[in-house]
Amino acid sequence: MKKALGVLSIAGLGLLAACGGGNAENAEGADNSSGNGDGNDQTVGLAMPTQSSERWVRDGENMQQLFEDRGYDVEMQYGEDDVETQVSQIENMITQEVDLLVIASIDGEALTSALEMAEASDIPVVSYDRLIMNSDHVSYYATFDNFQVGVQQGEYIEEALSLGDGEGPYNIELFAGSPDDNNAYFFWDGAMSVLEPYIEEGQLVVQSEQTDFEQASTLRWDGALAQERMDNILSSEYSDGETVDVIYSPFDGISRGVISSLENIGYGSDDLPMPVITGQDAEEASVRSIINDNQTMTIFKDTRALAEQAVNMGEALLEGEEPEVNDTETYDNGVKVVPSYLLEPEVVDKENYEEVLIDSGYYSEEDLQ
Repeated sequence: MKKALGVLSIAGLGLLAACGGGNAENAEGADNSSGNGDGNDQTVGLAMPTQSSERWVRDGENMQQLFEDRGYDVEMQYGEDDVETQVSQIENMITQEVDLLVIASIDGEALTSALEMAEASDIPVVSYDRLIMNSDHVSYYATFDNFQVGVQQGEYIEEALSLGDGEGPYNIELFAGSPDDNNAYFFWDGAMSVLEPYIEEGQLVVQSEQTDFEQASTLRWDGALAQERMDNILSSEYSDGETVDVIYSPFDGISRGVISSLENIGYGSDDLPMPVITGQDAEEASVRSIINDNQTMTIFKDTRALAEQAVNMGEALLEGEEPEVNDTETYDNGVKVVPSYLLEPEVVDKENYEEVLIDSGYYSEEDLQ
């Protein structure tokens, strides 16, 4: 699936979303386990990728609380973006005989041996937000409609620049997510399904000529790497008076790195306004950036709903029932099509952030000041 849906020339979620929480101060790879089970003696292992991103802290906290509220003990570990650490953590959970694994993978292709251990121990696995690849021992998948995330980002650019009315040409630079995260390909494919025709027609011009996923990819979704790449593009392609009109970025952390690069050479001033800049996850810092007219938009994925869906799936498996799914065709991990539940993402910009994020209780007004 990863190759079949790789880039558009060959389709649907941060993340990703949301604000930080109490686990953020824990040490790398720290044991965040706790439990207040009601005596059912069942334990859920939560393997999360990193505490350095706001949304993953929120995701972990939400799932832990929900499972505990339903009477399960929870063993939660953060791999801190180190693949070997996460594999070791999962193997330790299996050795400790957890009854269920919920895994948000760092590298979706690196867990084959750990999942073989889980299968041998008859431990079901729910893949959380990032699809685990190349294993038949992935029971279910909970995520958002990842292709639609990219479509929404592309359509926002299309409307903001009136591309459908023939406006242009505009200079655009393209950023993609991490090549070891299957979701990154869905985001890219969704966005390119909208943007590529305008690139071919010349309404959108990629001065760097970096139009392939591999050229635009950002390992581990690292904002510092995005900033470095943007620095290089600006110095090599925009030093003669050309200006950047739009940045396609799939994730808020990448967007913030790009914004830092642009600010370093004067973008964001009255004489040189910021380009249209997309993002994803509605991270607190990026919502502030939207309010301050730096980033233009983000995709909100309510991780409260995603966590609840994953917990519902897990509880059904623990109780010997069949979890609810709404997609049995899209997510082929290279070995099997994984039954999935897809939630709907939502566009957020300066016009609607209060309604979507504050009125829903996701953030308070104080959070965004």
